[in-house]
Amino acid sequence: MLQPKRIKHRKVHKRRMHTVARRGSYLSFGNFGLKATEPAYIKSSQIESARRAIAKSIKRGGKVWIRIFPDKPFTAKGAEVGMGAGAGSLSHFVAPIEAGRIVFEMAGVTEDVAKEALRLAGHKLPVKTRFIKK
Repeated sequence: MLQPKRIKHRKVHKRRMHTVARRGSYLSFGNFGLKATEPAYIKSSQIESARRAIAKSIKRGGKVWIRIFPDKPFTAKGAEVGMGAGAGSLSHFVAPIEAGRIVFEMAGVTEDVAKEALRLAGHKLPVKTRFIKK
């Protein structure tokens, strides 16, 4: 799964999710894309699951670009641990996604194949998504 090789700080603050993406909201590489329509944190495992759904659907044809990377560490406390006493240990990495952000891009396949592949990938993500084309 996607995660950074090393990080400067093991625990970071959560940030306020802005309503609209200031960058990454246009197709840059492919002809078709999957755009998030609401803000959320997406786990690295969810990104990988969506990528596998796309790869399986297009039968290794075309090219897929992942436009997000989970570089924000998330912490979690163990089960049955009381309140207080800090933030807990590192659990997983997430990618903060704002509304309007392109998550995946595709090229080299027909529109029908791309639409179906990205629809399947959208079901794996915790955000509402939209299919877009150039």
